[in-house]
Amino acid sequence: MPVPLLDLTRQYQPLREEFRSVIDNVCDSQRFILGAEVDEFEREAAEALGVVHAVGVSSGTDARLEALMALGVGHGDEVVLPTFTFFATAGVVARLGATPVFVDVDPVDYCIDCEQLRGRIGPRTRAVVPVHLFGQAADMDAVLQAAGEIPVLEDCAQAWGADFHGRQVGSIGRMGAFSFFPSKNIGCFGDGGLITCSDEELYRNLRELRVHGQSGVYEHPVVGGNFRIDALQAAVLRVKLPHVTGWIEGRRANAKRYRGLFADSSVADTVQLPEAVPGRGHTFNQFVVRVPRRDELRSHLGERGIGCAVYYPVPLHLQPCFSYLGYGAGELPVSEKASGEVLALPVFPELEESELVEVVRAIEEFYAG
Repeated sequence: MPVPLLDLTRQYQPLREEFRSVIDNVCDSQRFILGAEVDEFEREAAEALGVVHAVGVSSGTDARLEALMALGVGHGDEVVLPTFTFFATAGVVARLGATPVFVDVDPVDYCIDCEQLRGRIGPRTRAVVPVHLFGQAADMDAVLQAAGEIPVLEDCAQAWGADFHGRQVGSIGRMGAFSFFPSKNIGCFGDGGLITCSDEELYRNLRELRVHGQSGVYEHPVVGGNFRIDALQAAVLRVKLPHVTGWIEGRRANAKRYRGLFADSSVADTVQLPEAVPGRGHTFNQFVVRVPRRDELRSHLGERGIGCAVYYPVPLHLQPCFSYLGYGAGELPVSEKASGEVLALPVFPELEESELVEVVRAIEEFYAG
């Protein structure tokens, strides 16, 4: 039985007519850039996340980029962030002419190692960027304590709906950056993103930066960018917002089923399952296990038609584009070891019990051989 890593058609079909209706409404209005749909989406998103303000933008990457621009990050500055994450977390820092300072991750939650973070903050540090990786919140108390007066930008690209002891991610630091890439817990029909904050001045700055730094008609106090979210994407996201909590519960239920299946399997001592740290609200945007002979297992699952993926095969401090920073192999060992062992298994909420059984059976088959 083939099992996809993700099948978005299963989410789409029950809501198909509602999606088509709101898209038709936008097309009939011919208001595609900002406007009422975006305004309403931002209001609803802010309410869902427990923040005062939300600013819809063009992608998760641009959310990170614009947020750092709003903090004034530029040449000569440093931004401290984990090395085990998606490329954009560090890429936007380099694009601004600043220096990414890489920190290892905790071996349990894969989020930034807060002990090491303290030692990486220096006089040139302009921001700290913890990543809520795979859908689980970082230890925000420890992050904020380490950062002190330095602004904290939460990278929430994979973690809509996660919370830290009751507070939604994106509401704890100075700002939060979200992605609506289609594979996320809530995704649009293309690219989209969101920046959250509760500071009025920062909010005004973000709204100006997303339209080329424009404060009035053709008045540009600063240089911004074209970071606007499309009205069509905002309309799609508004349809999804009421359902995302249920979808997250479906992911959590599948993660729980996996635990039972693996516990009763012949590979219970071979496959290391992800840990949901109490108080961190894991949403399982990815269900990432650690396994020996990872690449061989990945090939075996592919031959069986079972979707899986490696997030991430190369930590950022070892990427060729960052070689100028002088990091070497062995310098951030937890991330380097994880990069050779992690494998994401299907966990999307519409999976059938039989498909989860098939995934575990295929893994058992591999290690039995």
